[in-house]
Amino acid sequence: MAVVKPFKGLRPPKHLVENISCLPYDVMNSKEAAEMAKGKKESLLRVTHAEIDLPEGTDVHSEAVYEKAVENFEKMQKEGWLVQDDEAKFYIYAQTMEGRTQYGIVGCAFYEDYFNGIILKHELTRPDKEEDRMTLTKYTNANIEPVFFSYRAVDELDEIIDNIVKNQEAEYDFVAEDGFGHHFWVIDDAEINKRIEELFATKVPVFYVADGHHRTAAASRIGKERAENNPNHTGDEEYNYFMAVIFADKQLKIIDYNRVVQDLNGLSQEEFLTKIAEKFYMQKMGAEIYKPSALHEFSMYIDGNWYKLNAKPGTYDDDDPIKILDVNVMSKYILDDILGIKDLRRSNRIDFVGGIRGLGELKKRVDSGEMKVAFALYPVSMDQLLNISDTGNIMPPKTTWFEPKLRSGLAIHKL
Repeated sequence: MAVVKPFKGLRPPKHLVENISCLPYDVMNSKEAAEMAKGKKESLLRVTHAEIDLPEGTDVHSEAVYEKAVENFEKMQKEGWLVQDDEAKFYIYAQTMEGRTQYGIVGCAFYEDYFNGIILKHELTRPDKEEDRMTLTKYTNANIEPVFFSYRAVDELDEIIDNIVKNQEAEYDFVAEDGFGHHFWVIDDAEINKRIEELFATKVPVFYVADGHHRTAAASRIGKERAENNPNHTGDEEYNYFMAVIFADKQLKIIDYNRVVQDLNGLSQEEFLTKIAEKFYMQKMGAEIYKPSALHEFSMYIDGNWYKLNAKPGTYDDDDPIKILDVNVMSKYILDDILGIKDLRRSNRIDFVGGIRGLGELKKRVDSGEMKVAFALYPVSMDQLLNISDTGNIMPPKTTWFEPKLRSGLAIHKL
């Protein structure tokens, strides 16, 4: 069963939370981070993207950047911009987007659960990205940003969250620059904290990594490394645990994750469309944006026109957790077979566009001449994600997009 512990959160005072909190490190580059942190000396971006306080062009993986991150992190604590709670506790974090609010529990997961099959993943990780997050964690001796987990809903946990949200004032409650609402409650009641821990230990057999595969892998590796190198290891040390925001599956909604491709692999447009029609029923929809409305339906934009594509029988298998996936259908029958893109992780001919940007972004990138063709997919469901993880399978790269992103800086876990 899943191990989750309360922790002594390192948190901002109410009046500074909007200046300190920020988007996660991996959704922006250095230039964007610098712009977001402009005029905010307390911004956590000065830790997660510490290169913004160094000369332009500094290698983001250099020792100078990690040292600057430590310097800035220590300053934030010395100045009282981050203050640690006296007692270990759980927290509730909610996000509001387009009138819909999702509620999760903030706690600490156990590193061994990553290695023993309790924390299930659905994506492969890249060693270089793991190393980067491990290095920052080692330098700061803290989980600066949370990972994003899900679990199959438990009624009593739902009731606890609902009761706190209805009867207790939020510690933080603000709308960020992206227009999304962020709400955060501190659970001070020792009995409730104890019950939450018990419920996870008895009612939740596994966690699913929704987002943050690299951070999860990095945090787990650090826990394992420190445990193995500590001759007096007991299992109770803080390094055994890492911070996560954990949402019941029914709270979450996955949005589409789309593709744009630079060329037609040497084919004329007519040849390309002919090959598409071999595996897909194709209907020309005109210049107005067309969005897929069901599983196994795609939309394609090329040369000023949108096309509706429906995968033909035999291209998918609804009884197979992998072959049911539309990203798998597209990867095999279009990207690989027709366009010759074999490795989605390394090819520079393809790019991926989160659905939060809208299908207008696909049109824009094709119309500009930067890309030749764009594809929009119907989003993966939470049931599909959980089934993939349960069966030990791995999704193709860039399959799921969760929004809103977890805000960093609402709580930090010190190791």
